[in-house]
Amino acid sequence: MQRLWRVDEVLWEGDTAYQHMVIGRTGQGISLFCDDDRQSTEYSQLVYHEAMMVPAFLLADKIERVLIIGSSEGVASQMSVQAGASLVDHVDIDEECVRRCAELLPYGYDQDELAAAERGDGPVRMHFADGWSFLEQAPPEGYDVVVVDLPDERADESDGQHNRLYGEQFLLRAQTVLSPGGVVAVQAGSPTLWRNETLVRAHNRFQKLFDTVAYFGSDEHEWAFLFGRVEQLDDSTNVLLENFSKARYQPATIDEASIIGCTVAPFSVRNQS
Repeated sequence: MQRLWRVDEVLWEGDTAYQHMVIGRTGQGISLFCDDDRQSTEYSQLVYHEAMMVPAFLLADKIERVLIIGSSEGVASQMSVQAGASLVDHVDIDEECVRRCAELLPYGYDQDELAAAERGDGPVRMHFADGWSFLEQAPPEGYDVVVVDLPDERADESDGQHNRLYGEQFLLRAQTVLSPGGVVAVQAGSPTLWRNETLVRAHNRFQKLFDTVAYFGSDEHEWAFLFGRVEQLDDSTNVLLENFSKARYQPATIDEASIIGCTVAPFSVRNQS
């Protein structure tokens, strides 16, 4: 199956050092495509980013230091600051992609914000680096939330640059930089039956490596996210619900009913794990 997008106006197209990139106007507003796959759109990006970030905020014991790997648009960094983080290390290997997003997307960083983040002027610090290696620079206190927001894991490219950041070895490395009560969050693929291979693999990994695993499948987007804590929690969904009303970041696209309805992985995922 293929998904076709009509791009009414191309604002920028080119090859970065790591991927083919298009930013253009579509029926969902200004949209970002990487390697011919839609990454975010003006219309739906908030649904996507809140589904990725809000459960992590609610599951972590505190939100003071956050590490974000990928997520070129910068929305995840902005949300982390709004949630209370005083330090956000944003790591993205593709400098040109980040700069084009800041220049052309109406969401996420603008160019002034990106420049400030590059200078370290404020809570967000921008690093154009490899996420794998950057873990060696983690603060001694560790991170309360580690987010991996990359294009989908590639089933046929096990040695791909970003595929390393989905694997067991990277997740184990990420655990070593967590503060007590910290959370690792990943974009885990699609729950749709005919394209859920990467989600099944990610779910298996998290079940193997974390004592607490939470699932959030967006009910308004075709993506799912996984959240892991080293410590055992009796009921992660109850933790999300208990923390929702008192959280500093109050989402526009998620409520308590969403948490109840979106935290059970699909049958096919649970029964292939």
